[in-house]
Amino acid sequence: MKTADYIAIQNLLHRYCDCLDRGDMKGVGDLFSNAIVHLPAVDKPFDKDAAGLTKSYKNYVRIYPDGTPRTRHISSNLIIESDGPDRAKAQSYVMVFQAADNFPLQPLIAARYMDTFERVDGIWRFAERIMETDLHGDLSSHMLLDFSPQAKA
Repeated sequence: MKTADYIAIQNLLHRYCDCLDRGDMKGVGDLFSNAIVHLPAVDKPFDKDAAGLTKSYKNYVRIYPDGTPRTRHISSNLIIESDGPDRAKAQSYVMVFQAADNFPLQPLIAARYMDTFERVDGIWRFAERIMETDLHGDLSSHMLLDFSPQAKA
């Protein structure tokens, strides 16, 4: 894999975090318009459904008057491996922090993203995302619905 390919894939991962932190849920949907997305709290994956994914994020994520969820998604531990000339797989961790009214800065969620990418007409894009959240803090100021493990029990 060439350095330019690695950077293009890395930029897609960072763009997702940036869209979320800016409250740009349409941007999130657009990033996955050609992908299958598995979310931990949703039974059926989104299959190349940018509008459905955008709507889901708008229904789940609390947006404050400044237009943002007042979060920072920090990605780390990125591993990208070639899976052919026009395919790649990646794994990364994300830690979500939030500070809101009467809610001091704190970690909310630790997750792992397992992604597949494809290059079409020279441009890298998401082909699939599997999101696993395994560590949860107080999500009351971030999520509009309760996605804690206790809620599923």
